[in-house]
Amino acid sequence: MEHDLTRRPRRLRRDGLRNLVSETTLHASDLIAPIFVDATTDERVAIPSMPGHERVPVEEATARVEEVLSSGIETVIIFGIPASKDAEGTRAWADDGVVQRATRAITTETTATVITDVCMCEYTDHGHCGILEPDARNDGTLTVANDPTLDRLGEIAVSHADAGADMVAPSSMTDGMVGAIRDTLDGAGYASVPIMSYAAKYESSFYGPFRDAADGAPAFGDRRHYQMDPANTTEALEEVRLDVEQGADVLMIKPALPYLDIISEIDAEFSQPVAAYNVSGEYAMLQAAADRGWLDLEASAHESLLSIKRAGADLILSYFAEQLAPSLPA
Repeated sequence: MEHDLTRRPRRLRRDGLRNLVSETTLHASDLIAPIFVDATTDERVAIPSMPGHERVPVEEATARVEEVLSSGIETVIIFGIPASKDAEGTRAWADDGVVQRATRAITTETTATVITDVCMCEYTDHGHCGILEPDARNDGTLTVANDPTLDRLGEIAVSHADAGADMVAPSSMTDGMVGAIRDTLDGAGYASVPIMSYAAKYESSFYGPFRDAADGAPAFGDRRHYQMDPANTTEALEEVRLDVEQGADVLMIKPALPYLDIISEIDAEFSQPVAAYNVSGEYAMLQAAADRGWLDLEASAHESLLSIKRAGADLILSYFAEQLAPSLPA
């Protein structure tokens, strides 16, 4: 039997040639490392569901960021655990709030690029991403009041910019949040501060470890009425389009691995840089498998992040960032 083997792809898979034709390269500069700063503790506290990560007191935020920088990572995102919570989430925009204090120290004492999370769930005693009001059905239940929450998100963003944040990242999926924050930042003299919007944030089962880490689980109900249905693609395109029209500078998709198709479509449709959040559950499941000897942790983590980059993400927020960076090109 004759075979036409004029084209043999295996020819280019040999050592020495393989890297020459590699189509996708993951760089340390593609990665954003999360930092948890906790105003309730005076010592570092390990996060059991996220091995290798910990909450750090405000006084150690700079030291923690220096550790991240030494790995080759250039950019961090700050999540805060406040000393107290209330129904309005007032500590979220306080001048002496946990994120504000940490950001001032980090931007003053390190070379890190600092992104801050703009949301209210860690700061409200009910754990929801905004101000509550009675549901329109008058059945005694409460719901997040979209429009009153916009003013609060603007205040939070300005307080972070006042503290020196290089970029703000609203994550609440509040309708109109990008436009409201852009207007508020511009009015406060921060027209040059960019917005990385969580433009398509799905109501996902992969967030559990983060909610433990940031003490942000809802006290009642869930967030399915303001986060996206995992079944929807067209809705994601519409959500992103609205954020682009309102002035979003970077478009975040969250989670990453279950939504590679969404990342790819957003990258193809829009010219803004695309970010992907490789979330806590994605991190924890690889850690758990590696602990049982079922996977090589570093190899599987690298492959996961490479798939996110290949799908079209320009930036990747990942709990593996610090661990992988030393083995990556800058």
